[in-house]
Amino acid sequence: AAIPLVPANPQPSPPPPHPSPCNHSPPRRVHKSATEHPARERRRNSVTESQLIQRLKDGDHGVARSLYDLHVDRVFRLCYRFAGDYDLAQDFTQETFVRAFSKIATFRGEAAFGTWISAIATSVSLNELRRIKRFRTREVPLDDQLMGASAATRIEPDLREDLHRAIDDLPEGYRTVFLLHDLEGYTHEEIGEILGIKAGTSKSQLFRARGRLREKLAVHAKEWAS
Repeated sequence: AAIPLVPANPQPSPPPPHPSPCNHSPPRRVHKSATEHPARERRRNSVTESQLIQRLKDGDHGVARSLYDLHVDRVFRLCYRFAGDYDLAQDFTQETFVRAFSKIATFRGEAAFGTWISAIATSVSLNELRRIKRFRTREVPLDDQLMGASAATRIEPDLREDLHRAIDDLPEGYRTVFLLHDLEGYTHEEIGEILGIKAGTSKSQLFRARGRLREKLAVHAKEWAS
């Protein structure tokens, strides 16, 4: 069967702007809505989504656009977290939907469709980044919360740069779990489904990732205390 078409130029919501003194925090942990919990979102969309998936499985490729619209923001944001580059994120998003629609018959509904397609997006992003041997010049601004800063504390440019570098230096498994959990808000159970690991393994890798980040950024902690 032909692969359902997706828009040639995905038009997700724009990524967070470059960090600046007045703009230092990205939109909060968005799946599709910045304020709606993923579980509530799944319940709200479950009937329509399940019908669309079944129609696509039955060969009605006209519904591909509707499924795309439901999930493109979630997928693009995840790809952008990994790529740190708008154009690469668009390419990864497009490839994610092409793969998802071409293998829709393998979707059994054991996990939420959003989790399933996030797993594909993660695989596409990591594999493509390995292929081009570039794990990014990061554009994604990070939450002050990651450093335990109070609302009145701002991440200075040198700290932000060191934080970006420290994250990029993490082993791939640690980095992936850190991005999914601390930046995108996935639970350890969801990460387990996305990466094919146990929730306990996700927790362990996150613990180690945070520990390495604390070690790398210890000099800044000393500066704050002085």
